[in-house]
Order: sequence, then structure tokens, then C-alpha cells
Amino acid sequence: METNSFDAIVVGSGMSGGWAAKELTEKGLKTLVLERGRMVRHPDYPTATKDPWDLPHGNRITQETRERKPVQSRTGYPSPANTHWFVDDLENPYVEEQPFDWLRGYHVGGRSIMWARQSYRLSPLDFEGNAKEGWAIPWPVSYEEIAPWYDKAEIFAGISGSKEGLAQLPDGHFLPPHDLNCVEMEFKQRIAEKMGRKLIIGRCANLTAPLTHNESPQRGTCQARNLCIRGCPFGGYFSSVSATLPSAERTGNMTLKSDQIVYEIIYDNEKGKATGVRVIDANTGKQSDYSARVIFMCASAIGSAYIMLNSVSSRFPNGFGNDSGELGHNIMDHNKPGNSSAQVEGHMDEAYTGRRPNGFYIPRYQNVGKDKRDYLRGFGYQGRAQRTNFARFNNSALIGDELKRAVREAGPWTIGMTAFGEILPYHENHMRLDRDRKDKHGLPMLVVNAVVRENERKMEKDMTTDAAEMLEAAGYKNVTVRSDNFNVGNSIHEMGTARMGTDPKKSVLNKFNQVHACKNVFVTDGSFMVSSACQNPSLTYMAFTARAANHAVEELKKGNL
Repeated sequence: METNSFDAIVVGSGMSGGWAAKELTEKGLKTLVLERGRMVRHPDYPTATKDPWDLPHGNRITQETRERKPVQSRTGYPSPANTHWFVDDLENPYVEEQPFDWLRGYHVGGRSIMWARQSYRLSPLDFEGNAKEGWAIPWPVSYEEIAPWYDKAEIFAGISGSKEGLAQLPDGHFLPPHDLNCVEMEFKQRIAEKMGRKLIIGRCANLTAPLTHNESPQRGTCQARNLCIRGCPFGGYFSSVSATLPSAERTGNMTLKSDQIVYEIIYDNEKGKATGVRVIDANTGKQSDYSARVIFMCASAIGSAYIMLNSVSSRFPNGFGNDSGELGHNIMDHNKPGNSSAQVEGHMDEAYTGRRPNGFYIPRYQNVGKDKRDYLRGFGYQGRAQRTNFARFNNSALIGDELKRAVREAGPWTIGMTAFGEILPYHENHMRLDRDRKDKHGLPMLVVNAVVRENERKMEKDMTTDAAEMLEAAGYKNVTVRSDNFNVGNSIHEMGTARMGTDPKKSVLNKFNQVHACKNVFVTDGSFMVSSACQNPSLTYMAFTARAANHAVEELKKGNL
């Protein structure tokens, strides 16, 4: 018999939602997972095994896609091979007071299907930065408190990487690393010798060896196809549909419902806690209420904050848990203002096999040790070296046998890298609801206003000049620096809309991701971040979600929720 009452509700099925579902169900809670988008089940990814000639339009973006998905398209991500993962912007509009690239995937698994899989820990330096510099508010937790949960996330997800002993980029539990190619090894050696900087292989959630646990039997090792954004039928990389949601399903404790748009958290004044959520069916418009003892908000930093801002009551007239006035504020991302590239002479007798779904990483070195800059925080680089392929003949006059012979040979080597810089938490960078304008479901329109500011502008200069200096120091030719007009959101790492802290007057959540004013609601997606660091944040979401779920179950057992 169908029921609307559960022990726990998880809103969202992506990176953090999958982890919440896994941890809560494995601890015995009957858990409802609500996803606003369509159903996706592993290994059913429609374009995953298509050859290039099977894709329409030469896998080039179409005018129709540009018109239907103007925000998604301006980022350069969608193509016929993956456009089904990106939302229709005309169907899902929002107001940009400043350009904001909100890249979204409304389907089971969310952006865990589409992510770049780079997986790094935040360091003690990152957790201590706000407090030491007197910026924003301090993190309420230390690296030491989170380290065991990083362990848990890495072991289950399967993160490949090398141990380097860097204080600013802590080591973890790694599968064997991918190999750097010959040019990357040369670049590594030259910038170490000439500039004292470190280059390592990226830490990546692609399985380079079988997992050491048997909790994900449907996952095989990476096939080095580098088609990950299509979805991997081999389970070669971590996603919620290949790993955490199947684990939750095997417990028999999970109920997963797709096409369910959660738009309100239901609060009971007499009980002093949330009792459930209110939902619209995306297809029929039918409204439903679901109840639970504990609720996990995992709908993304923008998505969860939207639901909370829309959940108004006599207790929370300004949005659920918004006693501090910080809900929806402090939006962060990672600044990515352009890339740098160069041509590499030599190594024409060396090549590589496969398509490694990973690149090199140059960890942050700015404002570390004796390297002092005139801005706060820093940046890291992600890049790769490769031999050019047959696309170099697109504008060639060669034809016939001459062209056929030429394309059989790999082209010269090139190297390129992109910087990802920390954006500080500014209260002015915010989102809010416009209740006078409605979407097609009759819900208030989202308004976003977030920009990079003076500190990031200062950093941008070094992000480009440092890259050029390293490429030139390595002896590479025709160094090119491209500067882009970066929009917040473009790195797809939005964070900070419901930050945690010790003071309820300055934060929305406590150190266990609980809403200060309503302890049975947890928020564990990017909303909780107090600062952004410069590392990709998904591993941190996983760790904090696992920790919060463990705390929720302990508190339920004690009768505190």
C-alpha cells in the first residue's frame, strides 16, 4: 500500500542526495528520495556507446539548442551527445540581474552524471582562512573533524591519485594514479626546477583499479573512453546512479520518485519542527504532501535555498531557517577567467593510448609559505598535454590519398591549462524570489545577482600571467593567453547560500548541517559552504553529507529530533 509517511525525506538525487539516501537507508531509515526531473537508471544512457558518425550534425550544437537552452549553450557544454542532460532554459527560466551561468540537470542523478570528476580535499589552510583573515565568519569545523569522512567518501567512490605530502592539498585513500604523459612529465620537471612549483596527476573519481569493497558490484574499471559526460555504462566513474542510489536501493529502504518538484518545507509551530515537504508533480500538476521525521535538502545550493526561501510561515516569515538573514546570500563559485596554451617541440616519436579522462593539476602555491600576493587566497590549474588529432586538417587543402596518409599520423604536441580561483563569500552576492512573477508551475521566479569583485580581479591577473610564465619557463613556443568574460556559475560549483556557523545570527546551519532553528532539517549540498577554497568541491559535499546523516541517525536514536 502506498504511503506518504517516511522516516526520512531526501530532496534531490545528485551528488549529495545520493549519499544521503545511501547513508540513511543503510542505517535502517525508510527514506523517500524526491527528484524534480525524469527517471534515469544505470546503465541506460542514450548516447553512451554511439560512434561519432551516429551523432547528428557532426555532434555540433544546433540552432534549436541555442534557442531553447541559451544559458546552457553560452557555456559551450551542450552537444547532440549530451544535450539531453541539460535543462531547457525556456521551460525553466530565472532572472539574471548580473549574468549567472546556472548549469542544471533535472533528472535522477543530477549533475553527478555530468561532472568533471576532479576530487580534492579542502585543507586546514582552507578551513582556517576565514578565521585567520577575519573574513566573513569562521568555519565551525576543522579539517581534523572532517578527515575521517573524507576517508569514507574516497574509499566508497573510488578516487585515483598520487600521495604528495602537500599541506595545502591533503592526501587521501587513492586508487593507483593515471600516468602523466611524456610532455606533462617534462613540464612537471621544468617548473619544479625553475620555479619550485608542483605538478601532479589529477585526483579523479574514475576507477583505475577494482574497488576494495563490494558495495558497488555494478561498477567496472574505467575504459579510458573520455566520454564521461554522456554517462558511463561500465560504471567507470562515480555517480549517484551508478553507486550511491543502487546501494540505497539494495537495502529495501528507499523509495525513489522522479518528476516531483519540492517547493515547500512544512513547519509545525506547535511541534517546533518540520513535518514534511510539499510537492508538485512536474507532469500532472498534482500537489502532494509527504511527511518524515528528518529532512535532507540536497537540491543544489541554488535549488535548496530556493525551496527554503519559498517556505514561509508565521515562524519563518523571511524563509525557512532564515533568522540570520543570510539565506540566499554569500553565493560563491570558482573564478575561471580563461586558459593558456602553447606548442611543444619534439617528442614526435612518443605517443599515448586511450583517452585518459583526467589531466594534470598544479595545486595552489599563492599565499602559501613565502609566496605572498596582494590578494587573499589563491588558485590551482587543471590542464593536459596532447597530440593534435585529425581536426587540424579541417581547413587543409589536402585531398585523397595524401589526406588519408596525413591523418594517420598524430600531430604535434600542445599543452594547455585553466586556472580555478577562489571567490570570497560576499553577502551582496545573492539570490531571492520575485513573487510577482511566476514560472509555469505557478512558483515565484528566482532572481540571481552575483559577480566577481576586487579581490578576484586582482587574482585574475596572476592566474593568466603565472600560467604564461610557466609555459615560457618550460621552453614552449607560441604561448597564448585567452581571457574570457567569466560569469559566476560557469564553473558549476555554486556554493554558500545557507552557510554553516556557530552563531545563529550570522549563519543558517550548525556544524552538523542542521538548520539552527529547526534541528530535523539538514542541508548538505553546496549551500553549507562557508568559503569556497579553489579545489573542486564535490568530495567535500560527499564527506559532509555522510557525516550529517550519521549525526541525524544518532540524534533520532536519542529522541532529539
